[in-house]
Amino acid sequence: MIDYQILAGQMEAAGVHARLQEPLSRHTTFRIGGPARLFCLPASENALIAALELCRAAGCRVYLLGKGSNTLFSDEGFEGAVISLGMGLDGVRAEGNGCLRAGCGASLAQVCLFAAKKGLSGLEFAYGIPGSVGGAVYMNAGAYGGEMKDVLTQVRCLTAEGELRELDRAELGLGYRTSRFEQQGGVILAADFALTQGEPAQIRAKMEEFMGRRTEKQPLDKPSAGSTFKRPQGAFAAALIESCGLKGFRIGGAAVSEKHSGFVVNLGGASARDVLAVADEVARVVEEKTGYRLEKEIRVVR
Repeated sequence: MIDYQILAGQMEAAGVHARLQEPLSRHTTFRIGGPARLFCLPASENALIAALELCRAAGCRVYLLGKGSNTLFSDEGFEGAVISLGMGLDGVRAEGNGCLRAGCGASLAQVCLFAAKKGLSGLEFAYGIPGSVGGAVYMNAGAYGGEMKDVLTQVRCLTAEGELRELDRAELGLGYRTSRFEQQGGVILAADFALTQGEPAQIRAKMEEFMGRRTEKQPLDKPSAGSTFKRPQGAFAAALIESCGLKGFRIGGAAVSEKHSGFVVNLGGASARDVLAVADEVARVVEEKTGYRLEKEIRVVR
């Protein structure tokens, strides 16, 4: 039996701010989720490693949370420690020759703006993806024809065995919305990107073009976790869902977006059960009517 009060005290003694029974709805873009038994906010790489070691010693389950943009926590919350990768782990710096290093907690928007200011091109596609560097590497995030694998060169990480390593791109197992970290575990600490020189104004204009397309086509005015389903081979999830007459389909406070059928949105007061009920029914109907099986892209954490 884990005494979370004691564990929280150990975290604080190690320089890791810790909260008990923190509502996870405050920390995800879906605005859904019950309380975490322990919510930890390490402000440095050493503090993060200390938090992980304390959890390991206590036998405490851990979930690493970036910007919460691809995560659906259960209504019951999380029995364990949620470790937030944010302030103190969000540094971004240029390292010469078009190289840029970003901490796991840096937002993609922050990194894209930094690159544009430095006249570094290649990350424009990522502007507007509402996630962190760590989460983007973990799932090889992409949009508008670009993916993390196109610009990543190296990742600093803590392996599942607790070893600090620098892994080259070839070792990352990057595929469609996946990486070695999804399969083998480990903690992404920082990522290096190889970019090309360009004109800051042109880079910024391209970023704004992509953002304009997002705003026009996606339901950014409502809480969601982005695309609910992965793209099935040979088709597009949104087109399949719309062809089945499911645009606007609703259960409780969750619904298929009227603006973009690939998104399940929180219309207000939605529970995780509502979201999963909508997603599961959509997948069932699409498979029944089209033969395509839709796989969730959002991470469901119970």
